[in-house]
Amino acid sequence: MKTTILSQKVSFIIILSALIISFSSCDSAEDKKGRFFLKGNEKLKENDLKGASEFYSEALKIDPDFADALLNRGIIYERLNNLDAAIADYTKILANGSLIDTTVYFQRGLAYLDNGEYYKALSDAQQLEKLNSNSWKTYFLMGLVHEKLKDNSAALEAFQKGLNLNPNNPDLVVNMATILYYQKSYDQAISLLEKAETVNEKEPNIYNLRSMIAFDLQEYQKAHEWVSKAIQLNPRESYYYNNRGLYALFLGDMEKGIEDINFSIKQNPKNAYAWRNKGIYYYMMDDKTSALKYLSDALSFDPGMDLAQEYFKKAQDL
Repeated sequence: MKTTILSQKVSFIIILSALIISFSSCDSAEDKKGRFFLKGNEKLKENDLKGASEFYSEALKIDPDFADALLNRGIIYERLNNLDAAIADYTKILANGSLIDTTVYFQRGLAYLDNGEYYKALSDAQQLEKLNSNSWKTYFLMGLVHEKLKDNSAALEAFQKGLNLNPNNPDLVVNMATILYYQKSYDQAISLLEKAETVNEKEPNIYNLRSMIAFDLQEYQKAHEWVSKAIQLNPRESYYYNNRGLYALFLGDMEKGIEDINFSIKQNPKNAYAWRNKGIYYYMMDDKTSALKYLSDALSFDPGMDLAQEYFKKAQDL
């Protein structure tokens, strides 16, 4: 089988729960706004995102400009892939001139990035650099944006600046490895991933990227095993399921493959790589019409998407 490169969107890590701000200015038990906020935090600790969001919304009914509640609710919206709502909450905080605007610019930049609004994300990264040039997160966001804009040299430079500030940060190491993966420098990428694993062996993106490298090397069983480990560590990430679904297709397990791909689309309908993988599934099932539809949708999002053009041409020949 022809060697191809998988350009599945890498799910870059950020532990959003670490950004949750604790409200400490509750004057008394009678302060309804504070009580709703604290209840939201408790729900968040229980991983009840819907319940937490409802309590933050109740606090915001009392004080629509309550920055901490807007920030926490925005983070929840991001985790639920309700990106437009997250961006709206972050933007409202910034419009009010919040004192926590460095955190907000960072979070909004990530939301813009996931929403495909790359130049808006770049603007937030540049603003963040003006506000806080001594934080690794500034260059983490900057690197992610340059990667999406396909400027790998600028991305590597940004990640390196971040590592100069925080040398053992696994987020930065993994994303440097991702750029090396794009450049087909697999040995260098694996070396960095092994380094990241010694720092944090429970980081799922390490294993997701290992799976993508294995796929490029046509080691489909290894790819499946690597991404399955990523899913064990983070069962909520839709992109991992999409990758596992693709690997299952190449292993000949059509049923498991389309099950994972459909689950990924349900979790994140905007993922064009899942549309591509569904098109590949239909090609393998000799369904020309459906294959062309999904592959065409993927190519309309990114004409240079790996595998999409190849399988679109194959589907035309069915």
